Amino acid sequence: MSFVIRVIVNAIAIWLTSLLLGSHFEVVGGEGTGGRIVVFVVVALIFGVINAFVKPIVQFLSLPLYILTLGLFTLVVNALMIMLTAWITEAADWGLRVNGFWWAVLAALLISFLSMLISVIVPSARPQQQRR
Repeated sequence: MSFVIRVIVNAIAIWLTSLLLGSHFEVVGGEGTGGRIVVFVVVALIFGVINAFVKPIVQFLSLPLYILTLGLFTLVVNALMIMLTAWITEAADWGLRVNGFWWAVLAALLISFLSMLISVIVPSARPQQQRR
């Protein structure tokens, strides 16, 4: 259940980011409101899978850059994950479209911030531990 909530939180963050950045970062496809929601959820799912499998490998390989930049290289890696998501979905007539690396950096910053805010608002899916 926690994974489903995480995907929904990312979908909302991607939707809000697309509203804020306009044509520089957009999710295209889907007819009607239901179709658009499905496209946002699928893009968030692909983004989550990329973050789960590809991002740890990239982080490990770029560990010296993380140390050298005191962690600021995280923005670059997050932007690359967004660009990889856009590259995977651009083969279809739906998906994520980003107009360049710097827009991906800004989108990564916004998605991270919005995801954090939404996660604070949404109750956790994990059951609460009982005190004994």
